[in-house]
Amino acid sequence: MSAPDRSGPSAPPRPPNASSRSGWFSGLPALVRWPVLLFGGLLGLALAAVAAGALLAGLALAVAYPNLPEIRGLDDYRPKLPLRIFSADEMLLGEFGEERRQFVPIAQIPKLMQEAVLAIEDARFYQHGGVDYVGVLRAGLANVGDSRSQGASTITMQVARNFYLSTEKTFTRKIYEILLALKIERQLTKDQILELYMNQIYLGQRAYGFAAAAEIYFGRPLAELNVAEAAMLAGLPKAPSTFNPIVNPKRARQRQLYIIDRMYENGYITEEQAEAARVQPLKYRVATPVAVHGEYVAEAARQLVFAQYGEETYTRGLNVYTTVSAAEQEAAYRALRRGIMDFERRQVYRGPEAWVDLPRDAGSLDTRIAEALEDHPANDELKAAVVLEASPQKVIAVLQNSETITITGEGLKPATSGLSPKAEPKKQVRRGSVIRVLVIGKDKAGNELWSITQLPEVEGALVAMDPVTGAIRALVGGFDFAKNKFNHATQAWRQPGSSFKPFIYSASLEKGFMPSTVINDAPLFFDAATTGSQPWEPKNYDGSFDGPMTMRRGLAKSKNMVSIRILEAITPGFAQQWITRFGFEADKHPAYLPMALGTGSVTPLQMADAYAVFANSGYRIDPLLVTRVTDNKGRVLVQRTPAGPEEAQRSIDARNAFVMSSLLQEVTRSGTAARAQATLKRPDIYGKTGTTNDSLDAWFAGWGPGVVAVTWIGYDQPRKLGDRETGGGLALPVWIEYMQTALKGVAVQERSAPEGLINVGGEWYFEEFGPDQAITSLGLDDKPVAPPPTEDEKKSILDLFKQ
Repeated sequence: MSAPDRSGPSAPPRPPNASSRSGWFSGLPALVRWPVLLFGGLLGLALAAVAAGALLAGLALAVAYPNLPEIRGLDDYRPKLPLRIFSADEMLLGEFGEERRQFVPIAQIPKLMQEAVLAIEDARFYQHGGVDYVGVLRAGLANVGDSRSQGASTITMQVARNFYLSTEKTFTRKIYEILLALKIERQLTKDQILELYMNQIYLGQRAYGFAAAAEIYFGRPLAELNVAEAAMLAGLPKAPSTFNPIVNPKRARQRQLYIIDRMYENGYITEEQAEAARVQPLKYRVATPVAVHGEYVAEAARQLVFAQYGEETYTRGLNVYTTVSAAEQEAAYRALRRGIMDFERRQVYRGPEAWVDLPRDAGSLDTRIAEALEDHPANDELKAAVVLEASPQKVIAVLQNSETITITGEGLKPATSGLSPKAEPKKQVRRGSVIRVLVIGKDKAGNELWSITQLPEVEGALVAMDPVTGAIRALVGGFDFAKNKFNHATQAWRQPGSSFKPFIYSASLEKGFMPSTVINDAPLFFDAATTGSQPWEPKNYDGSFDGPMTMRRGLAKSKNMVSIRILEAITPGFAQQWITRFGFEADKHPAYLPMALGTGSVTPLQMADAYAVFANSGYRIDPLLVTRVTDNKGRVLVQRTPAGPEEAQRSIDARNAFVMSSLLQEVTRSGTAARAQATLKRPDIYGKTGTTNDSLDAWFAGWGPGVVAVTWIGYDQPRKLGDRETGGGLALPVWIEYMQTALKGVAVQERSAPEGLINVGGEWYFEEFGPDQAITSLGLDDKPVAPPPTEDEKKSILDLFKQ
């Protein structure tokens, strides 16, 4: 039976081209027709979703428009000129405001640079109205089944986010980003939007905008960049640290090649240009001058300038010059970090910083590692790494720059507990662990040797100043400014421990005590009425008592019983008033006997200022940080020249300062800080160690010719550093390392005795307190001031050092 004829007159008319479409579809094999129908249906739904999205966006804009931020400022964009802080030798220490920016009008930005940006960031920029719905659809489809998410932010949306919104990844922020983009598109031209974007976007290395980036990365203006260089810069906005060619050359290269391909696909460059760009070697600018870690100095200077100029501080292009020496600042920074890391190596391993699920396919692995390490930036020499393999014998990990490192032997010891199969899950080092590593040396072949470590919890400070002018020469307020912005050098009120004893000794000189006075290092007990708190039975650090000794020896060996007996004899009230001559606050040092052991509160800067009185023969000099402020045209707004002290600034008699210097020189020669003179190989070193009870704080304060410096180490929330941790073992090595730089090339300078002193038998005396008039002994025939404590009383004794 033949098929009916449907081509005759009775057949219904067909629409134009229906025959070709029907023939095309009917000609497909049956197994192919249903997938085609399904795809067509999905495409129709997708297009409907795009249209609905556009409609909803329009409705949302109409509703939310009144609540959106005003964007009039974009019409007249004026980049702010930053505040810059310099060292005394004009090395940049910090910038505040819109850092490293050069505004370039869109007409002066080369077409090549614009096209490189458009190719990777928003190829349909000139076609969409602020939100690229086609791009949203494409990104959504690409994200299905892909572990690497694709974004769909247009350049306009990025401008909205950079100017008005936070970077938090929330649905609400994304909605506002879309609405603001639509508003911006209604107010500005496309060229104006692109101009804002290319001048505002952050591109790493403290560069904002492509003009600044061209100078920083390549040392040339935008107009001189070639295709390869433009493509490299265009890859930075997505993740400036991940695709930074200086920090991560491998990842930056991969992204550059991808952008070159995109430029070719979009018709911006020819095939020949693309091929030449792929093999074009890039030469990067060597950063000069060498960066100086003066973050705490810069912040302290910023606060001083802000108090004078208010919000204009960040817009006027002010240049602030400090007293800090760049070389000494860097030496102080390195010394403190080394001291803290030496301490950290003695601590129990606390476990990885985080964990990340790693894909097995190599293509996705590098991207996942890069994303994971974005949240764990390098802390100078302490690098973050993701573990690929881990065992008690070997750890293989990947750094942020894609370098694979292998850790064995000594490098595994700090994390031994974390590498054990029996380790707690939260402390175990395994595949996907984010760990911290650092280089500890090189092998015979010159290869770097790595070690597992951890970011320290302990903090520290080092501050140094010229004792004559008060000029601060170096100031480090903590292990790392990015990690903890609290300035421990100026803000941390801590117990000074034994480093406070010299001020009690200084007071005793005025009462007739001399270095030759013999004082009994024997047990003491005081009741609550005497201490002002609880019954007290003080001890020496080592728990032993050495009997009678000279005051000189008592300070050198830091004997607590000697200091307490001195304070009891001169009275706490007299000592409390005396210490105010050094800048200490009386109310922070209650007039009770525990004051002899440094149970009051001081800051490291305050201690440096106080020790400077001994170092400069008795003058109290205020610390000085800022010497000059100029505007962006170089006009001087503030000028202050460091100068020596005037007699009106005298705080203690020159002979008191001289005798105390003699006593503190003995500390660094034969006492608890003997390592100082032995290491520095010079006799003109003076100072005192300090360790509080339970080793909550470790100090060293002292000076050499022209520089007084104080080092402190402790936890922010005071807790025990360790049974064997002392000021001599923790703080002194840091001080010595800094002084090796500060005193390099400085001649030995022994002090001359001032008037009013006599020397008898090699010991110094005030003229009115000679060998026959001075107090010769103390405590040799003491009777107990109270009955020996009972066992119950001993249990109730509180440790007064914890005040």
